Amino acid sequence: MTTGPDKAEARTGWLLRLLQFGDSMFPIGGFSFSCGLESAVQTGVVSDRATLHAFARTALEQAARGDGIALVAAHRAAVAGDVEALVAIDRRIFARKPSDETRTMSTRMGRKFTEIGVKVIGAPLLAAWRDRIVRAATPGCYPVALAVNFAAQGLSARDAFVVHHYGVATALLGAALRLMRISHVDTQSILYDLNAGADAAYETAARAQLADMAGYAPLADILAAVHTKAHVRLFMN
Repeated sequence: MTTGPDKAEARTGWLLRLLQFGDSMFPIGGFSFSCGLESAVQTGVVSDRATLHAFARTALEQAARGDGIALVAAHRAAVAGDVEALVAIDRRIFARKPSDETRTMSTRMGRKFTEIGVKVIGAPLLAAWRDRIVRAATPGCYPVALAVNFAAQGLSARDAFVVHHYGVATALLGAALRLMRISHVDTQSILYDLNAGADAAYETAARAQLADMAGYAPLADILAAVHTKAHVRLFMN
């Protein structure tokens, strides 16, 4: 029987892993992307706290119904050690990102996350996934990299989904602090509200099939096109 202290130690270790690999400052370059917010601010789609809150909520919904579904499926494939299934899922994610910049964001972060995971964790599954990316046998999108990393550590699909959910929100709100007049208190208030929906979003993604991934986000595509043509940019996407 597991004793109380052992359970407490296991929970501490699990929590520290989430904090480390879910940290917004984890060195994979996420801070250089605004998740479309830069163009939204420039075009007036986002102009104050209320419109920022709505934009962030929509971004999270789109992430959950797209990348989130793929992430859960990829975690299941990683637990089973099915690298070919991971490649198929990875290609589906890449195909659902119509703009070059969103593809660049996902693959650059995914590759770096995998490389660091190999060096820090050293799991064979991570090494196998890195080799596929290096050989250009798969795009190497971030949601799959996150799923493989967490599966290799024995962390759950829910853990991976929550880290992804939180990462989208913090990247967007962190960009807001540099793009518009809004306080840290306002962004933390928005984040607190958005975090309340993470469990429900995970349950929806976990029940979905891979074919249910929804990439329909016309405003996001338009804003990506606007950003591509912009002469002055603070963020890469």
